[in-house]
Amino acid sequence: MQTSLINSSNGSMPSKAMMPLFNGRPDPAFADALKKVSPQAQAKAKTTATDFEAMFLNSMFSQMTSSIKGEGPFGDTPGTGVWRSMLTDQYSKSFAKAGGVGISNEVYRTLILQQAGRTS
Repeated sequence: MQTSLINSSNGSMPSKAMMPLFNGRPDPAFADALKKVSPQAQAKAKTTATDFEAMFLNSMFSQMTSSIKGEGPFGDTPGTGVWRSMLTDQYSKSFAKAGGVGISNEVYRTLILQQAGRTS
């Protein structure tokens, strides 16, 4: 499912007020929801969605590196597991911040629609 949502860093609509897209089609429900939710709540929802995606990616990367034994710059020392977990955590945060795999867009859209529904 492809979603094209808000690309600005503060999470609000661009100055030209472009219609957000969902599955390649205009998404008027999401556009209306953005009008009902405050910019502060939008920013918080965007941060939450990005953090959720980072958590998912961290779990994925941890599984990918769990079978690696004795490889890499530190070999198979006791500190390797801790180092590797911190490395996968930073990888996941970097991936999510750079756009990730698209999970954060879906989560962000859902959070905004839910918050707009509460204010109605």
